[in-house]
Amino acid sequence: MNTQRPRMLMPALIGGILSGVLSAIPFISCLCCLWIIGGGLLAAYLLSNDSPPMSLTTGDGAIVGVFAGIIGSILNTIVSIPFNAMMRNSEMMRAVMDKISEYVQDMPAGMEGLFESGPFNGSFSIAWTLLGLVFSMVIFSAFSALGGIIGVSIFKKKSDPKKLVNKDVSKDTNHN
Repeated sequence: MNTQRPRMLMPALIGGILSGVLSAIPFISCLCCLWIIGGGLLAAYLLSNDSPPMSLTTGDGAIVGVFAGIIGSILNTIVSIPFNAMMRNSEMMRAVMDKISEYVQDMPAGMEGLFESGPFNGSFSIAWTLLGLVFSMVIFSAFSALGGIIGVSIFKKKSDPKKLVNKDVSKDTNHN
């Protein structure tokens, strides 16, 4: 098991890149959770290709999935920054914010300050970005771990029953 951990880095990196980039691109990102689970599945598939038969456990799938989720969330945050800047300056976003501002007086006290100083006012904030990164790390890790568990269940190499039978027969003949 200890020799397997270093081999988890490349599958997690590739699965994280896939989930992070696809989850950040507008219109493709509407399938966000699917991309995250797919990143965990891909990481588990790549890990199973590099592992001997029957050596992977569901825990290994979860671990490689969590690593892929962490990498994916970091990459998602980095890639989504320019896309978010473009969306903030778009006419559609202005129309949405104008419509929301009509209902500000119906919101609970203190909520209007969120729209004036938060991520909705059109400015970039490192604090909001870091908060989003922490939140996305939790979500990405959970869904990607699920994908890794599913992936190990699907892609785990089974040992060849003929080899097991031949091994058992050879052991029996040696004892006689």
